[in-house]
Amino acid sequence: MRQFSFLALMGATFLLFGSTSRSYAAERPNFVWLLSEDNSKHYLELFDEQGAPTPNIAALARDGIVFERAFSCSPVCSVARTTLMTGCYGPRIGTQFHRKIKTAPMPEGFRMFPAYLRDAGYYTTNNSKKDYNAVEGKGVWDQSSKNASWRKRPKQDQPFFHMQSFGQSHESSLHFPQSQVKPENLQTSVDDITLADYHPDTPIFRYTLARYHDRIREIDRQIGNVVSQLKEDGLLEDTFIFYFGDHGGVLPRSKGYLYESGLHVPLVVRVPKNFQDQVQLERGSRTQGFVQFFDFGPTVLHLAGIDVPSEVDGRPFLGPKVLAEELAARDEAIGYADRFDEKYDLVRSLRKGRFKYIRNYQAFYPDGLQNNYRYRMLAYSQWRKMHAEGKLNGAQRAFFEAKPVEALYDLEADPHEVNNLATDPQHARTLVQLRKRLRSWLDEKHDLSAYPDSHLIDHALENPTRFGEENAAQIRRLWDTADLALLPFDEARPELEKALASSDPLQKYWALTACSCFGKDAAPLYAAARQLLEDEHPLVRLRAAEFLGITGQVNPQPLLAEILNDVTSPVEALIILNSVVYFQDAAPQKYAVDTNSLKMKVKSDGVRRRLDYLTGKL
Repeated sequence: MRQFSFLALMGATFLLFGSTSRSYAAERPNFVWLLSEDNSKHYLELFDEQGAPTPNIAALARDGIVFERAFSCSPVCSVARTTLMTGCYGPRIGTQFHRKIKTAPMPEGFRMFPAYLRDAGYYTTNNSKKDYNAVEGKGVWDQSSKNASWRKRPKQDQPFFHMQSFGQSHESSLHFPQSQVKPENLQTSVDDITLADYHPDTPIFRYTLARYHDRIREIDRQIGNVVSQLKEDGLLEDTFIFYFGDHGGVLPRSKGYLYESGLHVPLVVRVPKNFQDQVQLERGSRTQGFVQFFDFGPTVLHLAGIDVPSEVDGRPFLGPKVLAEELAARDEAIGYADRFDEKYDLVRSLRKGRFKYIRNYQAFYPDGLQNNYRYRMLAYSQWRKMHAEGKLNGAQRAFFEAKPVEALYDLEADPHEVNNLATDPQHARTLVQLRKRLRSWLDEKHDLSAYPDSHLIDHALENPTRFGEENAAQIRRLWDTADLALLPFDEARPELEKALASSDPLQKYWALTACSCFGKDAAPLYAAARQLLEDEHPLVRLRAAEFLGITGQVNPQPLLAEILNDVTSPVEALIILNSVVYFQDAAPQKYAVDTNSLKMKVKSDGVRRRLDYLTGKL
């Protein structure tokens, strides 16, 4: 087994730059990461019999390992890619929001993982997408550009790490006009595809999926080109090749959502012959052991013989001392969703084995709440139109309705996650186990989303990890208040009343959010909520107006406009506008907004996007 201490690697680095010895380079493997954008495992025949054929990726699998349970942790690019680069749980280090409003620093004394490879003599290149929510820092890449390649390293015996992204499968590839809907121009027949249970079976949906299969075929061709280059350079059998999706996607209800279609990614690792003794699994095998994005960087460092920093949340899944049996026993994956562009919806998920638990902290917001970028896709727009026309069945309608506070899915029986078992007595034990396990994770990691986005920007982002550690007790209290929504209302009521009377505005914020999840069951708290319409904190007033609007006690739009016109924080304005759009489009009782009444003092890209939608400028 080739395993080196850090000092040995530093000595080897000196030899590397002082010699052209080929035998030295063979002592350490190279690494190539090939990422297809925005696709879950469901689009590849290698993982799903209804997916597209990918012969070049299948060839990697024949000489490597297929990971049948690989997860991106977050269902959107900036958050997922930051997780990859840091090896950290995003809500612990303040990188969970897409698009970032303020970039978070890396934890003190810690760097993105390619920097450690570079320290050890590796040539590191990225071609070329970054999209980080954390400050990159110095020394991560030798080159990051559209021309970056391992072929440009100064000495040809220098080991390398190369990362390359393929954008042909990005969501934007499905932003086409009606005039382009020409099934006869596709390689994939619209008759040969199978839609998910939650999608309406229409020509637009069929064409969109078939077109996407064509995109996956093109990605496969390009991956074949990269592998050919490694062969030409005589490097193939010294190089670990990781192919994977950068997160799930991309038909409606995937990218941006914590369902399997948003998190479950394809992963194939080709194991080079010259380093197959580093891996216990057989070439050509498949494993159902769970791996997550924060495990990927630690795995590369471990295979390179570099100590994995203690700051990461992940652990290696290949390399010396990683036993096949231990990998097979891994059966958990975490998921997090917070803000996607201008749309807020706080959700966490935990998959354990065949079961998936989803905790919706703002359950009254439907999945289908307006996100301008999502609704550029014809399939999204048609789906919403069919909902308005009453043309959808129960599974198809759910996307536009309030969510359950918690959901439990048996993925073997229900792979599309449409049958919620959370209220099924036969699954009560599993529900409680996964609920407790998720909550223990949030407590252990000091999940910062207990605080609103605006609070984190104002108070935490100078040093998010330290802030989380120093405020761990308050974070637990806030999650306790949020979790009152999991109880029957009569049991929750005493603690809700205490929280609504608290001197801590964040306690009131979460108590009102829980009340909105209860809806009219929380009628005994109407009076307390009305008093909080005068609270000095704008987000407390927001949540009070939201609760009273959801239950039909007030028209919330004039109240929301008043709060908007008063705030000086563009992030608070964006949070409030989320509710404005919700009441216009999706609340149990809809309330139109008078856009002439919105005379805000603040501006931002997110605020502009919301106003563009509300004023019909899209």
